[in-house]
Amino acid sequence: MSTPLNPRLTAALSVEQRERLLQYARRVEFPEETRLFKEGGYADRFWIIRTGTVTLDVEVPGKRPAVVDSVNAGELLGWSWLFEPYQWHFGAETMTRVRAHEFDAATVRMMMDADPTFGFALDHFVGQMLAHRLFSARVRLLDLYAPHGSGL
Repeated sequence: MSTPLNPRLTAALSVEQRERLLQYARRVEFPEETRLFKEGGYADRFWIIRTGTVTLDVEVPGKRPAVVDSVNAGELLGWSWLFEPYQWHFGAETMTRVRAHEFDAATVRMMMDADPTFGFALDHFVGQMLAHRLFSARVRLLDLYAPHGSGL
């Protein structure tokens, strides 16, 4: 049984565009506690999670990475592949066993360039997801590091 895609992705892309994108997917599986990428590393791929949960984190000097968000079934993992210099802005680690569709970033960027309608739709979706991730990260970091009782 296939996990439904995020409703925002299905709204952003037509059925034909989603099917074309999924033709370039490679099914992958990762065990629990697998580091998928590290903040600052080269972003050459992205995933649509089919099952499981991935945590997103930021590096904190002298401490373990701080978890700022999670990505679940049906959601897109990774946006740094779309913007030069193609470096991860967060780190990611599987919290549970994860099955996903994996995409080669260069291939998808070429598809976007070749079909501006598809490119615009995917850009728009990734932008919405990016805004959500940054807001979640901001809220979580304030929870973790704002002085208690500061009103922040």
